[in-house]
Amino acid sequence: MGHPSSPSRSHSFIKAVFLSALAACLAAAPTPPALCVLAQQAKFLSDAENELEELAVTIAQAKKMVELIKGAATKERERVEKLFAEASEVLATFQKEVVGFIEHGERSMLGEAEADLRWKEERRAKLVQCKQNLENVPSTDTIYFLQEFQALKVAMEENLSPALSFQNELNFTKCTQAVGTVKDVLSAACKKQWDHLQGKGIDGQSSLEIEEVLVESRFPDKPNNSACLESRDYFLKFAFIIDLDSDTADKFIQLFGTKGAKRVLCPIPYPESPTRFINCEQVLGVNLMNRGNYYWEVELIDGWVSIGVIAEDFDPRQSYNRGRLGRNEKSCCLQWNGQNYVAWFGGFESVIQQPFFHTIGVFLEYSEKALTFYGVKDSKMTCLQQLKVSHFAKGQFDSFQNKINHQFPSLFLCKLKPAFFLESVDAHVQIGPLKKDCVSVLKRR
Repeated sequence: MGHPSSPSRSHSFIKAVFLSALAACLAAAPTPPALCVLAQQAKFLSDAENELEELAVTIAQAKKMVELIKGAATKERERVEKLFAEASEVLATFQKEVVGFIEHGERSMLGEAEADLRWKEERRAKLVQCKQNLENVPSTDTIYFLQEFQALKVAMEENLSPALSFQNELNFTKCTQAVGTVKDVLSAACKKQWDHLQGKGIDGQSSLEIEEVLVESRFPDKPNNSACLESRDYFLKFAFIIDLDSDTADKFIQLFGTKGAKRVLCPIPYPESPTRFINCEQVLGVNLMNRGNYYWEVELIDGWVSIGVIAEDFDPRQSYNRGRLGRNEKSCCLQWNGQNYVAWFGGFESVIQQPFFHTIGVFLEYSEKALTFYGVKDSKMTCLQQLKVSHFAKGQFDSFQNKINHQFPSLFLCKLKPAFFLESVDAHVQIGPLKKDCVSVLKRR
């Protein structure tokens, strides 16, 4: 009977078998560096596939953008070519009219001048003939001498031709000035538009002045202090409903609904609001204006009152001196001070000599950058003041108009609100009313 194996010898045998099997497996398996290469290759292939998919998407988007740009450029080019053709047609028509005007003036005046020339030449020839006849008369032929002398005397005493009476004396010579003006306006407009397209500006305001030269010829200034040709019904087409904003009212202004405002002595405990005036007795309309035309009316019931517009982003916590309507570049107004009207903008004023009107009409032409105040009585509209850029010579000598010319257009970069300043302790205003028969033309914007 043999002896059983010891534990140490069994463990050695098992360990030898395990190591032998592991060596065989390792000999048959790939080496670790090969495993790393395969893993990296798979990762790179996956990343490349993702990148290709993303590029396919972005290429499709880029192609679409290219087509959009080409399409937009083609349409814009067609529109521009059409406008240039129309502009060329306008200039060609103007040229034809001016040339025709010159030719017509030449014909009409030349006919009269040539007739006068022929008369003078014929008279001269007749006088020369009579003079020669008289000189050739023999001194002994008294009767013949008297006859020729009488003929010369009659010829010399004939009435002179009537003076030339051109009704339009050389009017056609003004064509050079007219065409030169058109050329200058066109050149200036082209330069400013080109600068605008290139993004150039002078003090950041060139875009505001692009069309001012042309606007002057298309929309001449309304003369101040004169009756307006338009009837009140014309303005009612642009009637604008205004509601007073209680969140802007100073604590010394009492509101009556959304249409009336009166200055009071005792402060009103309005809730705090970031849009409330705290240093000026002012209140704004809740309505915004940023395009088109707007017309509203205000009744001056009592006291000193200012009516105007203000930029939406104006800081209502400004000091009294800077916060009042028209004492800054963010607002403008028409003031009644108990004696006369005064227009205000940017701290500059223009006194208006007109009688008191119980009702004031305000007409805002946003696209034309113009604000006009009217005195309203029945259906008659009296223009009190128009605030608008003007390049006429008056701006060089009128500090108020000069201020308007330089800074008023920038006001229209903002959305605007109707504004009211109740200066005296008894000041009282009421919005409207507009007559019931005009309600059909009222517009809310």
